[in-house]
Amino acid sequence: MLPPFNERGDLPPGIYRAAWAEIDARFGTGPAARRRLAGTLRHVHALAMRTGHLERFLIFGSFVTDKELPGDVDVVLVMAEAFKLEEAPRESRTLFSHAEADARFGASVFWVRRGILPDGEMAGFLDFWQTRRDGVRRGIVEVNS
Repeated sequence: MLPPFNERGDLPPGIYRAAWAEIDARFGTGPAARRRLAGTLRHVHALAMRTGHLERFLIFGSFVTDKELPGDVDVVLVMAEAFKLEEAPRESRTLFSHAEADARFGASVFWVRRGILPDGEMAGFLDFWQTRRDGVRRGIVEVNS
């Protein structure tokens, strides 16, 4: 279950697992722009799942805050060690180019292949996405899929 927002409108620091139903209920209602972004997130998730190698799908940034009109969606994909971009379905490959994903979907997509970072550094990598530009820590959401 997702915790309440803090006084800054962020989730408290941490990674919170949630099913799509809870994510939609909490973040995908209200203005049409927010509902549209929720649809974008589901589409990006579906494309990542089609690779057969998605291990974790994490959502960060203004979408998972109380901001009424977030500008885009921000996600981190953790792919299995066996993931090979050249073997991914054609329709999914756009996700793995930050600029192309932004232009096509309005999504900032960052990704890492498990095993690419030295042992113990994955936690630090994920911790980075929990830090706002002003240095304040905040929570992020992992899709329970």
